[in-house]
Amino acid sequence: MSALVIVLIILLGLFLFILEFFVFPGVTIAGIGGFIFTAGGIFLTYQGYGTTYGNIALFSTLFAGVLMLVMSFRSKTWNRLMLKTEVGGKVETVEESAINVGDEGMTITRLNPVGKVMVNGEVIEGKCPGHFVDENSEIIVKEVYKTYIIVKPKN
Repeated sequence: MSALVIVLIILLGLFLFILEFFVFPGVTIAGIGGFIFTAGGIFLTYQGYGTTYGNIALFSTLFAGVLMLVMSFRSKTWNRLMLKTEVGGKVETVEESAINVGDEGMTITRLNPVGKVMVNGEVIEGKCPGHFVDENSEIIVKEVYKTYIIVKPKN
């Protein structure tokens, strides 16, 4: 096999590795193909040209792979492909002294079995296991947790 074909096989394998790192994350066909083409090109070099040229192909492929990876990380091209959204949400927490067991409140949304409730002027997520409570219904606090409260309907 000619040296040009072997070099092209190795370069195709390195290109597939770069695609695997930046475009298709995870173990995909690009990564497996990159490994097969790169290893196959090095194997063909050892088989067709002997140990000396095989070692040269191995170390130059390793060097080229590291160089391509470093250049790809420094390149601004990948910034256009990256997702740059920010999560602006936050978790509502209950202050320890604001809501206590036994406090009464009102549902803002339907508890089905989870919804929003207002207790002592605080709006927080309320859970009513085993019950469906309509909105604007009176409730009583059974348990208080950091991010939600357990309530029951007031009868």
